[in-house]
This record gives sequence, structure tokens and C-alpha cells, in this order.
Amino acid sequence: MRNRGATVIIENGRVALIKRTKPHVTYYVFPGGGIESGETPEEAAIRETFEELGVQVRLQRPLKVLEQNGRQYYYLADIVGGTFGTGTGEEYTQTSVQRGTYEPIWVNIEDLPKLDVRPKEIVEIL
Repeated sequence: MRNRGATVIIENGRVALIKRTKPHVTYYVFPGGGIESGETPEEAAIRETFEELGVQVRLQRPLKVLEQNGRQYYYLADIVGGTFGTGTGEEYTQTSVQRGTYEPIWVNIEDLPKLDVRPKEIVEIL
């Protein structure tokens, strides 16, 4: 179990997600990842979002804390710099069939219920 920090970025009626494609399954997650030693959940959410999306964010406010394989902290955030889709995190450099692919995308909010977006608890809030 590992604690995570993640962001929920909404712009122009769309939400920033990571499309995950693995053998036999495609699903979507909010940008974020594990909290490193000495790091706050907020710092992890900001760092992971930059690594995954290539954008700097400013956290607006906490959105939800979930207990799923550790504690997961979700924050509403705004993009304040960078270029969407230019992330260079290890998920892009250490690829394998088992890990699948990672693709930063924008999804219309009204389309979220039609997709396998994880965790569902965050989709329900939106």
C-alpha cells in the first residue's frame, strides 16, 4: 500500500486524465502518484502532475481523501504553466506490455460516466 497525491484539472468543461491501455483493458485515471519520503500529499500531487502531463499546477483545494490501497489525496487544481502532453515521467520511459501505455487526454465532463474512470468516487463528485 502506498499513499498517493493526485489532481483533478477542469478546463472548458473538460477534465485532464491519463488514458491507460493494457492488454485487454483500457481505463482512465487522474494524474498523480506515490508520495515520496519527506513529501506532503500536496507536493506529490504537483510533482506527479508535472511528470505525467508536463504542466505546472496550483492547487485550489482538497477535493477528497480515499482509502484504497493506502490513502489517496485528490486536489482540484489549475494549470499555471507548461505544455499539456509533454510529461517525461518514468511511465513514459520505462515501458512494457504489462505496464501498458499512458496517454494524457482531455475528456468532456459529460462523457465521464460512459468511461471506466478510476476511482468512480471522484467522477461522482464531478
